[in-house]
Amino acid sequence: MTESPIHEMSRDECWEQLKKHEFGRLAFHLAGEVHITPINYAVDGSTILFRTAEGNKLLGVVMNSDVAFEIDDTRSEEAWSVILRGSARVLEGEEAYRADNVPLRPWVPTQKFNVVEIQVKEMSGRRFELAKPWTHMRH
Repeated sequence: MTESPIHEMSRDECWEQLKKHEFGRLAFHLAGEVHITPINYAVDGSTILFRTAEGNKLLGVVMNSDVAFEIDDTRSEEAWSVILRGSARVLEGEEAYRADNVPLRPWVPTQKFNVVEIQVKEMSGRRFELAKPWTHMRH
């Protein structure tokens, strides 16, 4: 029997990947629909922080705190992903200053005054050994 090409990552490995990267995808609810958007983020302890301007992301997490978040990467022979589900909340007052203590700055030069925290409830990660026999067909 051959070893599976899919490997579960430990919680520590998932956090390690989250700390090494700063770009992911946030899924949130808004007006009965699920939306997904790219965000830059930072890890603060055992939570995820991101900044946002007024708009759909902010409205979505204020109206329904249930969110999902995903990061991933691929190489020629390996891929991995970390997915978490959690609860988002806007940090108010002094608590919002937590964002000043982590490497979290807007990538796009726009004003993003709202700091949102994702408290992680569930987390999973997987590594995949890739077999891409069609690679020779790409230009």
